[in-house]
Amino acid sequence: MARQLDEQIAARYPVGQRLRVLDVGMGQGTQALRLARLGHQVTGLEQDPTMIAAAREALSGEPEGIRERMRIIEGDGRDTGVHFLPGSFDVVLCHGVLMYVEEPDALLAGLARMLAPGGLLSLLVRNADALAMRPGLSGDWTGALGAFDTVSYRNRLGLAVRADRLATLTGTLAGIGAPLQAWYGVRVFTDTAADAAQIPDDVEALLTAEERAGRTDPYRQVAALLHLCGVRG
Repeated sequence: MARQLDEQIAARYPVGQRLRVLDVGMGQGTQALRLARLGHQVTGLEQDPTMIAAAREALSGEPEGIRERMRIIEGDGRDTGVHFLPGSFDVVLCHGVLMYVEEPDALLAGLARMLAPGGLLSLLVRNADALAMRPGLSGDWTGALGAFDTVSYRNRLGLAVRADRLATLTGTLAGIGAPLQAWYGVRVFTDTAADAAQIPDDVEALLTAEERAGRTDPYRQVAALLHLCGVRG
């Protein structure tokens, strides 16, 4: 997904331009810190104290210049208007968050308002059109049959969460003034890998295959996750 995000940023901004980035629901700060290392000014918004602590610990080990480019704010992604003025950011990330939000439209509208004209909104969501793939490939036929007509599922943490359909989000993004410009599949081939699986020796080939599948039909349509990129008009 990082490669996909970098591709979209490179297509819209001059090389070397320092961008204002907001990472909503940043978790332990993996993407936020990566973008800060690339020279961007990054703000991470997160409400989980454990994740905030992990992100701050990771940031503390970075050189001073990188620490100065990244700030961490404790808060809910649905309250961006409380913390920031409209149009304050060039790039807004919201990765792995929508599955925990029962009604995401208000959150998405708030994120779009944070973007400057021409700004990039990057979403990572669970693919509701492929919910039957994981149980089906694992031989759980009852689970696969039950997944065809729902957007609800239980994640690997055992939590009841929800997925999104590409067609629905395409309409939502158009309605909030950040129409879809590109979309990718994520975890096309590797979704059934165990959490504790060892990194293979040919990891570069694996990533290249995933990246190719993530931009190619019909493979991307059955990816576990969808990476959607909208642009503020």
